[in-house]
Amino acid sequence: MKITFGTALAVLALLMFNSCINNMTDNPLLTQSPNPHQAPQFDKIGSEHYKPAFEQAIAIGKAQIDSIVNNPAEPDFDNTILKLELAGKELGNVSTIFFNINSANTNDTIQQIALEVSPMLSEYSNDIILNQKLFQRVKQVYENRMQSGLNAEQLRLTEETYRGFARNGANLEGEARDQFREINKELSRLSLQFGQNVLAATNKYFLHVTDSAQLAGLPPFVVDAAASEAKERTLEGWVFTLQAPSYGPFMQYSDNRTLREKMWRAYNGKSLNDEYDNRENIKSIVTLRRQKAALLGYPTHAAYVLEENMAKDAATVNTFLGDLLAKTLPYAKKEVQEIQEYSAGKGNNDPLMPWDFNYWSEKYKNEKYAFNDELLKPYFRLENVEKAIFSLADTLFGLQFTPNPSIPVYHPDVKVYEVTEKGGRFLSLLYVDYFPRASKRGGAWMTSYREQHIVDGVEKRPFVSLVLNFTKPTQTSPSLLTFYEVTTLLHEFGHALHGMLAEGSYSTLTGTNVVRDFVELPSQIMENWATEKEFLKSFATHYQTGEAIPDELIDKIVNARNYLGGYQNVRQLSFGINDMAWHNLQDPSIVQDVVKFETEAIKPAQVLPTVDSVAISPSFSHIFAGGYSAGYYSYKWAEVLEADAFSLFKEKGIFNREVAQSFKENILSKGNLQDAAELYRNFRGRDPRPDALLEKFGMK
Repeated sequence: MKITFGTALAVLALLMFNSCINNMTDNPLLTQSPNPHQAPQFDKIGSEHYKPAFEQAIAIGKAQIDSIVNNPAEPDFDNTILKLELAGKELGNVSTIFFNINSANTNDTIQQIALEVSPMLSEYSNDIILNQKLFQRVKQVYENRMQSGLNAEQLRLTEETYRGFARNGANLEGEARDQFREINKELSRLSLQFGQNVLAATNKYFLHVTDSAQLAGLPPFVVDAAASEAKERTLEGWVFTLQAPSYGPFMQYSDNRTLREKMWRAYNGKSLNDEYDNRENIKSIVTLRRQKAALLGYPTHAAYVLEENMAKDAATVNTFLGDLLAKTLPYAKKEVQEIQEYSAGKGNNDPLMPWDFNYWSEKYKNEKYAFNDELLKPYFRLENVEKAIFSLADTLFGLQFTPNPSIPVYHPDVKVYEVTEKGGRFLSLLYVDYFPRASKRGGAWMTSYREQHIVDGVEKRPFVSLVLNFTKPTQTSPSLLTFYEVTTLLHEFGHALHGMLAEGSYSTLTGTNVVRDFVELPSQIMENWATEKEFLKSFATHYQTGEAIPDELIDKIVNARNYLGGYQNVRQLSFGINDMAWHNLQDPSIVQDVVKFETEAIKPAQVLPTVDSVAISPSFSHIFAGGYSAGYYSYKWAEVLEADAFSLFKEKGIFNREVAQSFKENILSKGNLQDAAELYRNFRGRDPRPDALLEKFGMK
């Protein structure tokens, strides 16, 4: 059970409700929404509402916990486990909205509030998890669970609740318990500070170009976007930023090697050697995580995290990463050598550096396969891609998406869809937020404002959100996606399906609340459709002429699906290796130099020259500000699962409704109701084949 930031929901104790109701009536975060489906009141919520809402919701949550602890009746599922699952509804609602907005549409005030409420939330969480009377009630229900007549879902919730307490210090006593509490509070603060530093560093840097000669090689869509960015900043010329839609194309197409190096060093030096330096934060986070693990009896943070995952332990993860690296590294080295030889043949006598690789590999791809993003983008208008993905969800799972502009949003760029089954049953709200802005952190993610659950026999369907950073429309063209952005949207939509199709009674067991190395299966399997001819032909038309994408261009996309497959695999593996190096440390004090430590850790996976004074760790938000510590390997782990799972679609047909329904019933709808390995076997009929990923990339 996840009992952090009040994510467990609550039925309000009557006495506490009466004492707080007057304070709640004016705060849109604490009043019942009049919007369709009781969607968040974004049209009424202001920054001034958050901290009072947190304070009131924490008081309510504490009263609910007290009512459980002080219940004179013998502990049972209903009066302890279920009440605890429902405790903190108000705080869960406030926290979910606040922290999602802090990621998607933040400002200085919100960031300051985040720093202020973070220790409050850690203290609230600790007050629950370290409450010995509460734990004893949970423990008693857990020990009697097999004789209590519980159904499978109730049994699962009881076991997960007990494990949640045990793994979060409930068995600690005295000084150890106090130390655990302080560690949690400080980790919460440091993680927030880490993420804020990365956002600030990303927003601070930009490359301002006033000489048109320095635009050589850049396609019109890149130049137009840079001109629009400059205009927004009231600058002459062109502006390039570290946001993905600007940085990526610049590194692919710019002929100016000096500027490419400058951009690359800025991107790979974020939050390093500047006022947003995260190196000391990293040392502190790693040290505190190790101390926390030690208090709980684990040798490392990785051992603590992995116990709950499919992999189970660090040795399994390291073996998995090492074996996959050994099998893919020769392919990666061969690909890099091909690009080096190609660039030399074009007159480049310099060694291939990291700021050269995307540039020359793009040219090589264009020559070898005769296509590039400039050719493809006109066929990938955002609205058409979105419509095609919705249609795919209809074909596979029978879903309908209807825009509802009456539902309030937190930014004018955001759209909301009502998602229903063909019979009319409401399944979910889907918020989509596509374009970058200074108030939004980089990357792409799926999140929820409400997770599916049932309270007093009434089902609450989820509110799911997709947040991305795609190429913005310009004065001369609509939003046209790169092929990578098409794949990214499919990926995040897979997470959305996992949330939208959830079926269960308890929010902590539904949707994406699964172990880390299983959660990427639904997202990564959806990426496969991006290189399927039948899917591409269903929607890809030129935004100006309406002409369907030519068959020969689709053939080139399909033929190039494994282009640089070895290189991309090794690059992703290096991130997982770096993560494990940090979090499998038994003595974090040995790390004196963050850059040197990272360089040594990922040296076995380096296929391009090492560059001094840069590192990804200071901006590696996934593992230092997100939930992927000792878990970044899960992308590759899940990729093995999805490669094996998608092979069944390939065998039966990529639009096969029977296979899709089985995937929905056994994977997407089940959440954490059963062990992840068991869920996979229920779908596939067997365990995954490890070589499926190598076969997918043509490396076996």
